[in-house]
Amino acid sequence: MREEVIRSKFPGLRDVHLKVTSPPDHLYNCMAWAAGDSSAWWSPEDIGPGVFVWPAGVPREATLSAWLQVFSTLGYQSCENGEVDPGFEKVAIFASEGVPLHVARQLPSGMWTSKLGTMEDIEHDLDGLVGERYGSVVAFLRRPADL
Repeated sequence: MREEVIRSKFPGLRDVHLKVTSPPDHLYNCMAWAAGDSSAWWSPEDIGPGVFVWPAGVPREATLSAWLQVFSTLGYQSCENGEVDPGFEKVAIFASEGVPLHVARQLPSGMWTSKLGTMEDIEHDLDGLVGERYGSVVAFLRRPADL
């Protein structure tokens, strides 16, 4: 069962809610998924035109500042926490030692959805991904749900 494989890679998911919501896919990553784009890989790496999506005007660097700017281009602003906020969509940025590593998007139910690299999309408790692989949540952002 895929949940068992995922739980073995992410120990924080062992005893919390986890639901696989898509098959593995190499086309998009967590940042794209959180931004609502399942058609491209979003990354600051610049290995050639058209390879990775990155918003114009945002520094192509793997820094928290750059990742915050990416989501700012999508209408997100910093907010206090990951509690459900009616009328708003939220994302959470994970980092380790100041380097951003993952983004999750909140579902209307209050659960979170993530794309695990080239693996599946999952529905999960936010804290389930805190750990060695992604670090901890360092920023919450929100935007009006009607954007």
